[in-house]
Amino acid sequence: MTKTLITNAKLIDPEGDSVALGALLIENGVISERFDTPDPSVSDADIVDAKGKCLAPGIVDIGVKVGEPGERHKESYGTAGEAAAAGGVTTIVTRPDTMPCIDTPEALEFIRRRANEAAPVHVLPMAALTKGREGREMTEFGFLMDAGAVAFTDCDNVVRDTKVLARAFTYARSLDALVMGHPQEPTLSKGAAVSSGKFATLRGLPAVSPMAERMGLDRDIALVEMTGTRYHADVITAARALPSLERAKRNGFDVTAGTSMHHLTLNELDVADYRTFFKVKPPLRSEEDRQAIVAAVRDGLIDIIGSFHTPQDEESKRLPYEEAASGAVGLETMLPVLLRLYHSGELELPTLFRALSLNPAKRLGLAAGRLAKGAPADLVLFDADKPFVLDRFKLRSKSKNTPFDSARLQGKVLGTWVSGQRVYEA
Repeated sequence: MTKTLITNAKLIDPEGDSVALGALLIENGVISERFDTPDPSVSDADIVDAKGKCLAPGIVDIGVKVGEPGERHKESYGTAGEAAAAGGVTTIVTRPDTMPCIDTPEALEFIRRRANEAAPVHVLPMAALTKGREGREMTEFGFLMDAGAVAFTDCDNVVRDTKVLARAFTYARSLDALVMGHPQEPTLSKGAAVSSGKFATLRGLPAVSPMAERMGLDRDIALVEMTGTRYHADVITAARALPSLERAKRNGFDVTAGTSMHHLTLNELDVADYRTFFKVKPPLRSEEDRQAIVAAVRDGLIDIIGSFHTPQDEESKRLPYEEAASGAVGLETMLPVLLRLYHSGELELPTLFRALSLNPAKRLGLAAGRLAKGAPADLVLFDADKPFVLDRFKLRSKSKNTPFDSARLQGKVLGTWVSGQRVYEA
């Protein structure tokens, strides 16, 4: 394997919380040397001149929906992998909410085989917490972990029976498995399309209070305290949930939390006159909530940012707002969208990549997410200042359901490397 030297790069180091000019040498799929000078002399290496642009660890995206099996017309592993590479995402962690869901070792093995054949990036599958994601009977965690499951979740099908959930947490604890929860009180949030408040009332849409998120998180944290399991809250969106999260961490529980690119950059008013491409789960919150979540990411209270890539076809979205499917694609748009927070001065680049790369890798026990010597050469090269207007029909995903169509964005991915191999070049 040839050596690759990336020179004249602005190294974004989330581990060292630094931004500095330098160079990286890649050999045998790992970073073999990091240089503090931008143009070192290395023999027998292919030179890539970064021209002063940003080089960061590749994004580890937890919570990606791929349509296989059952909904391949919405997204395949091939198209999801291409979108990920074009968005600087080097590892996608897939959700089990497929048709049928991933709740057996055989289904998981099928997914791993398809992903390895089709996707140019790393694919790590999660498995269902209960059979059929129906909240009644636990899946076989041990067999699923042997088949490659990195975590267990029923996604937005919240387990209603607390006794079943307690047993699942206890079982997960005995195997040191990671459980990912969706903090929502299921009865309150059923059928909701927007967050409660004046806007929801004016639009006449079914709404849910942000307190439903707080209540769901409180239940999950109580079960963590009872069982000692490793727990990750997938999407925290409401300011009222943050004190519970802070208290759990202060008490030493093995709890981490994530949020989504959409809840960091949009608010409930973006729905405007029933724009269904802005319908996501949980629904978009108030501007006060958005600012509180950004501050929680900046302070490290919220650990991880994900795209929560959820492809939906046009027929699922071109419906009355209440009936339209939830979700938006985000693999390819996540980095330029989140760079809005950098350009507005709300988040520094090392802080952003701490939540995009380092923390998700650490939570899953991966060596990725760093620019250190010996770390995997999973990298993204991007121009943080390059302006462009997003055209959803040019996205590589099969589905084009992005709320950022025709948006003016600033930040373009120039190259992506996975295990030292360049898988995308602008």
